[in-house]
Amino acid sequence: MAAKIDHTKKVENLFADWKETLIWSCIQKVMGEIYADNSDMPKSAMAILGDFCFFAGQPNRELINFKPKHSNQDFIIMIPQDDAWENLIEDVYKDKAKKVTRYATKKEENSFDNNKLQNAVCSLNQEYTLQFINENIFEMCKSNAWSRDLVSQYIDYEMYQKLGLGVAILKDGMIVAGASSYSRYREGIEIEVDTKEDYRRKGLAFICGAKLILECQKKNLYPSWDAQNKWSMALAEKLGYHFDYEYTAYEISRY
Repeated sequence: MAAKIDHTKKVENLFADWKETLIWSCIQKVMGEIYADNSDMPKSAMAILGDFCFFAGQPNRELINFKPKHSNQDFIIMIPQDDAWENLIEDVYKDKAKKVTRYATKKEENSFDNNKLQNAVCSLNQEYTLQFINENIFEMCKSNAWSRDLVSQYIDYEMYQKLGLGVAILKDGMIVAGASSYSRYREGIEIEVDTKEDYRRKGLAFICGAKLILECQKKNLYPSWDAQNKWSMALAEKLGYHFDYEYTAYEISRY
């Protein structure tokens, strides 16, 4: 049985070289949870936050099979630390595991051109309005499948007010695009960007991203960006991020 780790310093060395903010959220006990093979002297660990699960240390079949009791999701993205973890994930989940490539960006404090970002915000067509995510927009995000991940890691608006930060573009009072903190760690956020299908390729995601980055800078928070695909990486580069490295992940259905 996997053990939940409350004293997260015990597993810091297992994740030491991994520059993933979702792991930092778990280690800092801001959001997410960490489980390990042993609560006293862990050799294998998993950090889980929302749809993401990171495996570190010695490959462990029990951890890969483990699902927290409170989890009711049937989909998760597993990220292995090395080839040995990759092989074990493939052996356990077989055809349920879809191997994908994701793209990490460099975490650089001064890579953004604020004038460019501000000009992007000002370019929004008058048929739209740009607003910070308030309680009404928070509930609106939750009610739509395409926008749910903008706020999905927050139990309620009170938690979002405390930890979250986001903006949304509305048309006729309805949300059509948004950028928000998928997760939070002490020094920053991990950005989630979504656009309603009918409103894609209109530059709305770029405008939302630009506004959120500017707001993060005002609040001295780092706006981390992890790209799901090449389109997301291209948008990140347009906003001022720089490519760091590719990595392997597994999308697990019927988890």
